[in-house]
Parts: sequence; structure tokens; C-alpha cells
Amino acid sequence: MADQPTHIEVDVPEFGGEEKSASERIREFPYWFAALILIAIYAAYIILTKENYREAFEFIYRGIQITIRTSLIAYSLALLLGLLTGLARISKSIILNNIARLYVELIRGIPMLVLIFFIALVGVPAAVEGLNSLGLWLKSFGAEKVGSFLTEFNNQGIPMNVRAIVALSVTYGAFLAEIFRAGIQSIGRGQMEAARSVGMSYAQAMRYIILPQAIRNVLPALGNDFVAMVKDSSLVSVLAVRDITQVARLYAGSTFRFREAYVTLSTMYLTMTVVLSLLVQSFERRLRRHE
Repeated sequence: MADQPTHIEVDVPEFGGEEKSASERIREFPYWFAALILIAIYAAYIILTKENYREAFEFIYRGIQITIRTSLIAYSLALLLGLLTGLARISKSIILNNIARLYVELIRGIPMLVLIFFIALVGVPAAVEGLNSLGLWLKSFGAEKVGSFLTEFNNQGIPMNVRAIVALSVTYGAFLAEIFRAGIQSIGRGQMEAARSVGMSYAQAMRYIILPQAIRNVLPALGNDFVAMVKDSSLVSVLAVRDITQVARLYAGSTFRFREAYVTLSTMYLTMTVVLSLLVQSFERRLRRHE
């Protein structure tokens, strides 16, 4: 079974509370994180001061927009898919529960790189063929407009960027489904029973009582998974999507400056990951203090 994506955790000192002694502060200081920052600063200094590295950065930076856009869109879709699957996982419907469980176990049991290839090159074409067949079937019953719309879908007309987004969202949807399921089940059953006792339907109780609390509980985990997706978005380069990883590969292949290309690429990913991880950690601590 594949493990859930990992993330960087940084211990940021909290304000207030019991004052720590100097020896405790020295012992608990995150030296590894300070070393990480020094490495990033040194790499950035090299990129800014050496012409070959600066040229590599200016070339690779062209793919940053694709990386950010792919991560944001894919994660938004994964959130929706994960929420719906998480709700199905706790559903009393045997059909919905088993379909959701099958989806989660399939995704978690296959390497992400294999899934990206399969979804982009097998799943998407199969979905297009299904839509085309549905369109022909609807046209046979006189639904010309809808049928014509569905039959216009063409496998070759779907760009690799879209396929990559679909692959990432389907893959991460399974991991987020387990996060949502755990968050919902962490809320006491008494709250659902109390909501139903005052006349709320199951859907109303879930929408107004359970889900707001569950989502609040899992927000830090959702933020950590977004950091993981930013890193895993580098895998879409295997589909020739021109993100920063693919652009770095093109630069290295055309100039044979492999050191400059991959030092620059690693620094860019490290910077994005550390900044996002710090934001998530800061938000998590604010949430705890508020509670």
C-alpha cells in the first residue's frame, strides 16, 4: 500500500506559555532547519552571481506559471472529489461505500507515476470514447443538441496540460478522501443525533453542523497535502508538460549544463516547499491558539 504524501514540518516557536530556560532553547532549536535555510541562501547567491546559473534560472523560470496553475487547479478538483468520496465512505449505502473504498484502495495501491501515465494516456481516451458513445445514443433518441455536443469531443484535442491536471486530481482525491473521512468521524455522533432531533435532515445536519467542524479539524492536513502536490506536480513532466521540471530538462539537454539546471530547479522547489510549509505551520498554530 502506498504511503500518503509527506511534507516538511518546521517547529516554529509559540508565543506565550511557560518560559523555557536557555539550555532548553538551545537543545530544542531546529538546527536542521537553519542548515536548510543556509543551503537555500547559498544556492540563491550562486544563481544570482554566476552567469551560467543566472541564465539557467531565467530559462527555467518560464515554467513556474504552469507549475503553479497545474497545482492550484488540480488541488481544487481533488478537494471536491475527495469530499464527495469521503462522504461516500461513511455512507450507509453499500453501493456508494464499496465504490468509494474501491477507488481509494486502487489509487493508494498503484505508484503515482504509473497512475499519471494510465489516467492521461488510457483513462482520458476511454472517457472520451464513452462520451462519444453516449452522444450517439442520445442523438438516436432525438436529443440532437446534447448528442452533438458530446460527439464533438476528440481525444487528440485534449492537451497534455488538461490530462496532467485530471491525473493529479484523481490521484490526490483518494488521499484527501481519507482525510475528510477521518475528520467527519472525529465529530461525536451525539451532534448528528442532536441535529436530527430538532428536525434537521441528514443532509442539513451534515452541511450545517458536521462538515464545518470536520473541515476545520482537517485544514492543517489539507494544507500539508497541497505542499506535497506542488512537489509531485514535477511528475507531469513525463507527459511533456512544460512545467519547471520539464523546462529544466530541456535546458540541460540543449546546453549540457546539468549542474546549473538541476541546482537551480532544486532550489526553486525547495523555496516553494519551505515557504508553503511555514505558512501551513503558522496557520495550524493560530488555529490551536484560537481554540
